[in-house]
Amino acid sequence: MRPLSMVTKVEDRAPRVVAAQPHGPAAAITRRAADRLRAGHLWVYRSDVESLVPPIGATEIAPGALVTVMDSRGIPLGTGLYSSASQIAVRIVSKEAALPRTTYLEQVRERLHAALALRDELAPESMENDAHRLIFSEADNLPGIVADRYNDLITLQLLTQGTAQDDVRQLLTEVLRERLRPDTGGITIWERPDPKIRELEQLAPPTPGPLHANTTESPQLTTIFTINGLQFHFDAGSGQKTGAFLDQRLNYAAAARYASGNALDICTYQGGFAIHLAQNCRQVTGVDASRSALEVADRNRDLNPSLAAQVDWIEADAFELLREYESTGQQYDTIVLDPPAFAKSKRAAEGAMRGYKELNLRAMKMLRPGGTLVTCSCSHHVPLQEFTEVVSAAATDAGRHVQLLETRGAAPDHPAILTLPETSYLKCLICRVG
Repeated sequence: MRPLSMVTKVEDRAPRVVAAQPHGPAAAITRRAADRLRAGHLWVYRSDVESLVPPIGATEIAPGALVTVMDSRGIPLGTGLYSSASQIAVRIVSKEAALPRTTYLEQVRERLHAALALRDELAPESMENDAHRLIFSEADNLPGIVADRYNDLITLQLLTQGTAQDDVRQLLTEVLRERLRPDTGGITIWERPDPKIRELEQLAPPTPGPLHANTTESPQLTTIFTINGLQFHFDAGSGQKTGAFLDQRLNYAAAARYASGNALDICTYQGGFAIHLAQNCRQVTGVDASRSALEVADRNRDLNPSLAAQVDWIEADAFELLREYESTGQQYDTIVLDPPAFAKSKRAAEGAMRGYKELNLRAMKMLRPGGTLVTCSCSHHVPLQEFTEVVSAAATDAGRHVQLLETRGAAPDHPAILTLPETSYLKCLICRVG
């Protein structure tokens, strides 16, 4: 048995002596956390770690190391990627204990091939769609790894200390090169850092330049991709998240089916909903607080000259503009609300609900009888039931008869894990407002 002096206390709790202590690093967790893992959850929060056991000869666990997770009795529950900084202290990668890194990398390779095969089935490349999510972290059993495809450009995010490492980069680059367009000029792969996540995980910036280029000339940073038969600009060096909101792909098309007349798209970003609405509306106004996003939206509109609707862009704060429009009696036939995540933590959820209610209340008051409201939330801290309830409360306060026509989520290339509710983050309600 290793001396107790080698066990790291967590949050000043006295460490427990655990049975069958492994030779490698380990984390002993609370009974509540162990029950969650046994039920299929994949995260261990830092507040649920009772003690950390470094490997023999070390005084602490290395950031990004693979650790055996044990319950308070010392019974192994699996192996996970350890973070020394994140509030998610361990992300489970295997039910097998004491998994060596070589075996973990073999599993990453197998799971990557499985994820790409699933995308071939769910979102095959075609003239209508050549952009989709390739890897979705825990949903593909690849925690801390996200990859999106935009035509011939791939953006890769390595979001944890255990995955932002050269062996993972090399493996992913190798497989993606082999699997995607090997006979037609290939693809360019960029690692796209998420500044906030990198700060939380205490990660250094990635090495400049592409992980792989499809040309010996200047590395390709931009392309034009197609979703639902419409074209959009993509720049791997700018924009939010991995560059565009591919999770809304089928919701864009659904919104367009219901849209008519005069439409308002709140938080349009680069015009995803607005340009789809323009297929069936006579007038579309897209609103966003970001001038740079609206400049891209305007370029996207120019890429689709066959759209009949007149499309205008307004740089404004969504709340301020809706208050002004409501006070002046503006009316619309279709309104889309697609704000950024209001609740980025559980503590922010209450304020987020107030924000969602205000947006939906004002939109309902501005819709003509029989109008369509498409309202979205991408906050995983706001479950579907609570989001639906807040939209219902807005309907009551607005005095409108609101029919729920469709409840939608992310496109299937963004699958959710039933035992990890956090992966069911996107909600989209399509309503008829009487």
